[in-house]
Amino acid sequence: MTSALWRLWYWLKFQLWQRRRFNRLILEEIAGRPFLILPEVFNPTLFFSSEFMVSSLNETLIPPGSTVLDMGSGSGVGAVFAARWATHVVATDINPAAVRCARINVLLNEVEGRVDVREGDLFEPVAGLTFDVVLFNPPYYRGQPHSVLDRAFHASDVVERFATALPGYLRQGGCAFMVLSSSGDEAAFLRVFEEQGFAVEATARKELRLERLTLYRLNGSAITRNAPN
Repeated sequence: MTSALWRLWYWLKFQLWQRRRFNRLILEEIAGRPFLILPEVFNPTLFFSSEFMVSSLNETLIPPGSTVLDMGSGSGVGAVFAARWATHVVATDINPAAVRCARINVLLNEVEGRVDVREGDLFEPVAGLTFDVVLFNPPYYRGQPHSVLDRAFHASDVVERFATALPGYLRQGGCAFMVLSSSGDEAAFLRVFEEQGFAVEATARKELRLERLTLYRLNGSAITRNAPN
């Protein structure tokens, strides 16, 4: 199925079955935990990638006592689940409404002692810091987003900017985990990280009716690191 057909399918699915749960205050459950979703914040239950990522996390991927960055945290779902094992988690998002939403869900799930939520674009809010693990669930399609919902699917150069800056924010032996869909630019995105010197490994997969989700480990141990900007 082409990207255009995928986008049409997601749009029809949203219009027919999910619109009532978008852009409104609603309490959702993700992998057994409560999450309050504010208006103008992407609802992670509308699609499968967020729950797939957090359900795949364990103490092997998030070593106990580690430090974690949840990039583009949205409602805070990645940060909340990472806090089960990590000593300290920083959740970031460029959307002010998402930052407020994530802070609420950190409190709701009683992990405020281990999670810090910050506003800003990509690595800007964590300048000077390094992490053992970075979590990232990027937009799957190229192009400019046209709405809050569309930010979850379209971006022009987010993956390239993330891949270029990532080595400077990983501790020695650190890695990143990223979810990609077979319906998007999966192969092209993976080449971006390979060109930056990352070893790419699939750690989990989920076969759905019309797509395959894969959680990739990006191992940067062989990369020569520069100081973060």
